[in-house]
Amino acid sequence: MTVLRPRTRTITVRLSEEEFASLRRVCIATGARSVSDLARNAMHDILEGMSRENVPAASNDNHSTQIIELARKVEALAAELALFKAQQPLSEAES
Repeated sequence: MTVLRPRTRTITVRLSEEEFASLRRVCIATGARSVSDLARNAMHDILEGMSRENVPAASNDNHSTQIIELARKVEALAAELALFKAQQPLSEAES
């Protein structure tokens, strides 16, 4: 099978014989080609999960920014309304 993305980086993890044997059994059970593929797939799943967890946080940040902007606009409108009322003759303002 051809590797579509060349693998250029390596990590090293020391395992006991029992841990390595357990990983080999998981490879066979899941159809992974090697312990490296199994580890790569597991890390990919972890990273994907973290990306999905950050989406709500980013969405909340976006909503917070929108709320702050709306508050600023409401304050600006309130100031304009107060200025408008102050400029009206007293008799019109009472009506």
